[in-house]
Amino acid sequence: MKKKHIIYIVSAVLIVFIAAIGTYIPHRANSQHGLPPVTVFVHGYKGTANSFGGMLNRFERNDWGNKALICYVTRQGHVKTYSLNKEEKRPILVQVVFENNRASFEDTTRWLSKVMKQLKLKYHIHSVNLVGHSMGGIVSLKYLEEYQETSRYPVTNKLITIGSPFNGIYNRYYFQINHDAATTDLKPNSAALQLLRKNAVAIPDYINVLSISSTGDPVAVPESVGKLKTMIPQSRLTEKIIDNDYLGHSELHENTQVDQMIYSFLWQD
Repeated sequence: MKKKHIIYIVSAVLIVFIAAIGTYIPHRANSQHGLPPVTVFVHGYKGTANSFGGMLNRFERNDWGNKALICYVTRQGHVKTYSLNKEEKRPILVQVVFENNRASFEDTTRWLSKVMKQLKLKYHIHSVNLVGHSMGGIVSLKYLEEYQETSRYPVTNKLITIGSPFNGIYNRYYFQINHDAATTDLKPNSAALQLLRKNAVAIPDYINVLSISSTGDPVAVPESVGKLKTMIPQSRLTEKIIDNDYLGHSELHENTQVDQMIYSFLWQD
């Protein structure tokens, strides 16, 4: 009887301990009822974990959020999630990384939809914001056009695009050094961009969008970024053009002014 009593006590302690640490694990913590939307960061063409790595670190240092989950998508389109098991803080930040970072709009959007589906079904995330750099912003917009079944995917609250060339990349030299499915789609007036514009009517009318660009960006020039106006009504679109000839394409996600714009749009507006 004494041995059984000890086993019972140990089991009870373990149950209490597991319940306590459950609040630190996103799978348990993100039912989201009455809580801010989770913000998902999507890198662009040839992007890596470093693309948004610095920004997310700065957000955490500013106590703007908690990078709690990394979603890694393999070349075969399989989603692997890595919980960082950090102390629960709000809002939750999720980073998406594509192993094949040169794939077409169509493939990358499909992979993003798999990430979103897993966030919904496995982590019980019901509402998200999307932040995309460069092609990541285009893919995020395409996702909004094609994957909005709320029983399978989280509801998207806001979208932020950073240096996203919605009318393609005007620099011809860019296509002399890059040859892959993504660059085919990124050419001005490509079939993929035409389809993106055609399907813009499917974007839910409750989503507010922030577009950020820089006069110093040689890849996504403001004229191309501004094509978003033909897809999102003026009443739901905020455009920010940073007048800085030294703020290039990759520097956009390393800029504290951009950080502040994102923070204000997501959590202060």
